[in-house]
Amino acid sequence: MLNAAIFGLGWWGRHMVRRMADSEKLRIVRAVDTNPDAAADFAAEHALPLSADPDDALNDPSIDAVILCTPHSMHTRQVEAVTGAGKHCFCEKPLALTRADAERSVAACRAAGVMLGIGHERRYEPAMQEVARLVKSGALGTIMHVESNFSHDKLAHVAPTDWRASPSDAPAAGMTAMGIHLTDAYLSLFGPVSDVHAFTARRALDFETGDVVSVTLRFESGVTGFISAVLKTPLFLRLTVFGSDAWVDVRNHTHPDTPGPVTLTLQRSGADPDVRTYEWTDTVKANLEAFADAALGSGDYPFTDAEKIGNIAVLEAIAQSAASGQPVAVTSTSRAAA
Repeated sequence: MLNAAIFGLGWWGRHMVRRMADSEKLRIVRAVDTNPDAAADFAAEHALPLSADPDDALNDPSIDAVILCTPHSMHTRQVEAVTGAGKHCFCEKPLALTRADAERSVAACRAAGVMLGIGHERRYEPAMQEVARLVKSGALGTIMHVESNFSHDKLAHVAPTDWRASPSDAPAAGMTAMGIHLTDAYLSLFGPVSDVHAFTARRALDFETGDVVSVTLRFESGVTGFISAVLKTPLFLRLTVFGSDAWVDVRNHTHPDTPGPVTLTLQRSGADPDVRTYEWTDTVKANLEAFADAALGSGDYPFTDAEKIGNIAVLEAIAQSAASGQPVAVTSTSRAAA
């Protein structure tokens, strides 16, 4: 069992506490929040000692790991503080906002000999795992193109002054909230991205960073791709991979935090569509438990350091492209350590 403290009891931090309540691999036993009065009732409900001082958890020898559910711009220095205390670190996405900071976090964990987890739970969805199998087995033929969308209105109520709408914490509209999950999936399926061209728009929300982002991507392999994310529309979550022999499409009918079915359609040339339904699985719990297994030396964690760094390199390039309106090359990650 890995005993963990959680930093940040906002929407997602509370969701993690609830999802891990019955875990036999990772137990959240302490909480830190900069506004303890607002989190006090929730912490008491879940029997979590609560304070505003991170050192209370970092100096607690009973704490094995820290889960960061904090503003994005705080992640790098918090990862370094956690690893400096000799504790494993699970960081909600994005790991950082620049490639250089992602490299700092990865290096800090390596130097301390601790595990670095990352909050990209979509890799644990059975339908997404089937897509990975089809891609890697060659069942789709030559991979031609991929496109995906992750949109919802769960953050539409956020005030324009909130950190989730801030250019310093959430550049390029919905990239840090939703789009970063899509680029993580892309890196795991198709390898490094070579360049991007991104656009943002402000249509319905008064967010300085905008409420729509659309990005075209080119991979080092020659595959092309597209992603989009909208912050003010009902849930739409879909990914389609086009191959020379077949395409596969995944449509989630609920947000990953809510039970609901997922539909996968496989269309081969000259054949009827193969339509399958997958039941919801608790991917947040699966990711945290895989992190715990790896931290305890009883399992492998599926995210490589190259992918952790590479995804932030892509995010940084997208933010730069959205700001300039011009294509931006992504610093090569193919040489990064796996």
